Order: sequence, then structure tokens, then C-alpha cells
Amino acid sequence: MEENNLKLLQLSFDLARQAREHGNHPFGALLADPDGKVLLTAENTVVTEHNITGHAETNLVRDAANLYKADFLANCTLYASTEPCPMCAGAIFWSNIHRVVFGLSQQGLYSFTGESEDELLLSCRDVLSRGNKPIEVVGPLLEEEAREVHVGFW
Repeated sequence: MEENNLKLLQLSFDLARQAREHGNHPFGALLADPDGKVLLTAENTVVTEHNITGHAETNLVRDAANLYKADFLANCTLYASTEPCPMCAGAIFWSNIHRVVFGLSQQGLYSFTGESEDELLLSCRDVLSRGNKPIEVVGPLLEEEAREVHVGFW
């Protein structure tokens, strides 16, 4: 599964590029079943939909929850181009997805954006570790490659 993990993560980077090309912030996410089959993809839509909650992961979780039961989602993996923020981590928790794989770390993102007063400085791991169910968090992976979509954006 390791090689497939990396391929799926790279696909999330492609989705982040698409989001940027569509005029949004460069973030992408996808949902894969236990066999690694891509079920859903999502981009960040904060700018084009004028919705501050339009993060790629939140968009993905909303769609997934409308299509699949919580028991099925428990066996799926969410792949994110960048470490999910606290809002997205909460959505992941409530969706019942039990595995997250991400590329660029929160600190890696801050190297572009800087830390601002509009940030909740909690890692995805911190948020998800506070729940009453185990959610595996893997990352950062391929961090240099994950950084590329952010160069020149912020």
C-alpha cells in the first residue's frame, strides 16, 4: 500500500494545482476505499464560492457523508495535499473517516503564509487525538513536492 499511498497523495497535489488554476487557494483532497480506489475528489473553493469553510477536506467530507454510511467511511482514507486545519480535522472526525495521509505539514505551510492571528495553532494530530476513536494520521510525506503548488501563491 505504501507505493499506492504516495500515488494517491500525488493526486491530491494535482487537485491542489487545479484549485489554484480555478482561482482558489492551492489545496486538494481525495477519498479512497480500502483497496486504494479513488471514490471522491475535492478542491478548495473558498474564493470562488465566497465561503470561508470551502476547504478541500471539508468539501470532500460533506460529499462523502452524503454518499456513504459512517461504517463504510471508517475503512476509507482521506488524502490531503496539506495537513488538515483544525476545522477540517473536526469534519474528518465527525465523518468517521479513520485514516488521514497528508503532504505538506502545517509548519511547512506557515513558511509561506506566516502565522497570523487568524490561525488555530493546532495540528491535525492534536485535534484528532482528543476524540474517543482512533484515527491514524500519516504525514508529512513528499513534503518538498507538496510545497511546489504553493510557490509564488502566497
